[in-house]
Amino acid sequence: SSSVVVYKSFDEFYPFYISQHSNAICRSLHVIGTLSSTAIGGYLLYKRRFKSALPVMLLVGYGLAWIGHFVFERNRPATFTYPLWSFMGDWKMLFEVLTFK
Repeated sequence: SSSVVVYKSFDEFYPFYISQHSNAICRSLHVIGTLSSTAIGGYLLYKRRFKSALPVMLLVGYGLAWIGHFVFERNRPATFTYPLWSFMGDWKMLFEVLTFK
């Protein structure tokens, strides 16, 4: 059985998060998924499709990210163990990719 590391802060968690995204295709799928799900969600909300917005956003965003993990990174998404901090990590990683950090 593997033990779960308990991180005391997001700053402590983030280096682990980045270590789980060393594959460029995996990172790219995260960026595409996050941007696409945000755009699609915004469009669905604009069209007043409230019931479908969240499920579609989750499917697009997490679907692409998980393909990145299972197919290219070949690891288990951190979301399964650290859902909130992984969500935050995704946005921080997106910012870093878009600002070339």
